[in-house]
Amino acid sequence: MAGKLVHFEIPAADTERARSFYNGLFGWSYDAWDGPVEYHTLADTQDPGGAIYPRQEKENVRIWFDTNDLDADIARVRELGGEATDREPIPGIGWFTLCKDTEGNEFGIMSNDPSAGQ
Repeated sequence: MAGKLVHFEIPAADTERARSFYNGLFGWSYDAWDGPVEYHTLADTQDPGGAIYPRQEKENVRIWFDTNDLDADIARVRELGGEATDREPIPGIGWFTLCKDTEGNEFGIMSNDPSAGQ
């Protein structure tokens, strides 16, 4: 469903410490993603899904929205005065863009496509 919150990411200076914190707070358990970067997804079936990963520079929690037409949404973000990167693949999962709204808040938009990056 377009515009549905589908995922969140929590950047951490120490991913083990952060995972322990959220496990103690909410009981979250994790699966390590088998990808090219360290990325720990929530193991429990949750809606929306989430992950903890190593912080790069000054990152904050990022939310991700679903789309039915990523290219149209990229154009629309730009048309409305926001910023959007060109689409990039998440191999075997889908496509994404990183965006900023008119207030400088960062968010992501993604579309499912298992053939992405193949």
